[in-house]
Amino acid sequence: MVALTDNKAVLIAGPTASGKSALALLLAEQTGGIIINTDSMQVYRDLCVITARPTPEEEARVPHCLYGHVDASVNYSAGSYVTDAASVLAEARREGRRPIFIGGTGLYFKALTRGLSAVPPVPNEIRDAVRARLERDGVEALHAELARRDPEAGARLKPRDRTRVARAIEVIEATGRPLADWHREGQPPLLAEGGYQALFLAPDRDTLYARIDARFDAMLTKGALEEVERLAARRLDPLLPAMKAHGVPALIRYLRGEITRDEAATIGKADTRHYAKRQFTWFRHQLPEFGWLTPEAAGAWTEAALKVQ
Repeated sequence: MVALTDNKAVLIAGPTASGKSALALLLAEQTGGIIINTDSMQVYRDLCVITARPTPEEEARVPHCLYGHVDASVNYSAGSYVTDAASVLAEARREGRRPIFIGGTGLYFKALTRGLSAVPPVPNEIRDAVRARLERDGVEALHAELARRDPEAGARLKPRDRTRVARAIEVIEATGRPLADWHREGQPPLLAEGGYQALFLAPDRDTLYARIDARFDAMLTKGALEEVERLAARRLDPLLPAMKAHGVPALIRYLRGEITRDEAATIGKADTRHYAKRQFTWFRHQLPEFGWLTPEAAGAWTEAALKVQ
């Protein structure tokens, strides 16, 4: 890591409860920066407590962008995120503010730094039709169809991967071309190589998992259950991203009387811990340019970097 002697973007990734928000706030306050969400669940306005979005007090301290700006009924994509992030980045550059991207969604960070495939948006009527067939015929039937129409995707995807199988069928229906074709026609990265500094906060695993469990309990006391109850009342497609946020499916099952509240909390915590484990693996293999630091080392680096500005 080098000192913060210019206005390069700073990318702060890491699992939930790793201390990213505190680090981003410190940097933004000390450098006149703007915090840009890079978490695929925190974009949804319906998911505030359950995704541990910044509090109103934190948002009042420095500008925050791309938090809670999407309705839960929207199938928000990485392509939509890049478009929105490009607009925010341009505004930050015009105002001379340091852009600080913070979150845990590896695909968003990869899109920012490596570019993104050029898959066009799928019309809602096609998506709805494919989802209806998925519910009526089952995922195995759609996977068999996919194997005929796109053998490459059929061989790559697991027969019971509902989300990815449906997505592959949707792209074929909408464009007449398999998903791999679009992946080969990529969009350039939003942040050029050398134009950013990137770090991944990597706490001790046991400490992190304990913090995840404690945070989930705290979210339940702060209104997460009521938030999920309002979301469930909308009766949205369960395959929508917002409906699959960690803790949401289990809490909906509790609200339906299928499991106890304690069982729902246990499932929500376990899902979040498993996701954190996958984040470690994903960033290690997909984005090796990110510098790994413990939260303590990241704090020390930040203080030293700020002193030499």
